[in-house]
Amino acid sequence: MVELRLADARTLEQAQHVVRDYLPRFNAQFAVPATQPGSAYRPLPEHSQAETLFCFKYLRTVGADNVVSFAGQRLQIRADQQRRSYAQARVEVHERLDGSLAVYYAGNCLSTTPAPASAPLLRARSGPRVTTRPAVGGEPAVSVRTETAGSPPTAPTPPKPRADHPWRKPVIASKRTQSSSGKGETVT
Repeated sequence: MVELRLADARTLEQAQHVVRDYLPRFNAQFAVPATQPGSAYRPLPEHSQAETLFCFKYLRTVGADNVVSFAGQRLQIRADQQRRSYAQARVEVHERLDGSLAVYYAGNCLSTTPAPASAPLLRARSGPRVTTRPAVGGEPAVSVRTETAGSPPTAPTPPKPRADHPWRKPVIASKRTQSSSGKGETVT
């Protein structure tokens, strides 16, 4: 500030003294009288909540597991009276000034809990498994052993031709050719 340099203020106390003397002169020079009396600020409506106004808002899509990920955190959305699941819904994540997070859908704050760091992967194990077929009519339920696919998927093997298939017949066994000597030789 030019005034501090002109006053040769070197310490904090000197700078504060210069500013105290300068502000009344500044206000007298640049002040503009109000066109209307009273305060220009309007009070907040009674139904507004400060934490929804003074926060950072981010749009997110809820995952298939009903979890919203935000800034390394995962929030599990609980079922409520309006919806059982919010999977694939667009929600607003509010990061409040105190660092807390809130999830809003259509203007309503949703109930959330911290979700596990990563969702468990449910995969069929390799090897035979036992499944139960439902009973048909008066028959008892039947347990059936089925094979599950191995871990790495493999390409399907083509079926083998039947024994009487033309590809299984031998190639022509002998063929008579005329040699340069004029005698018939058998080539196999």
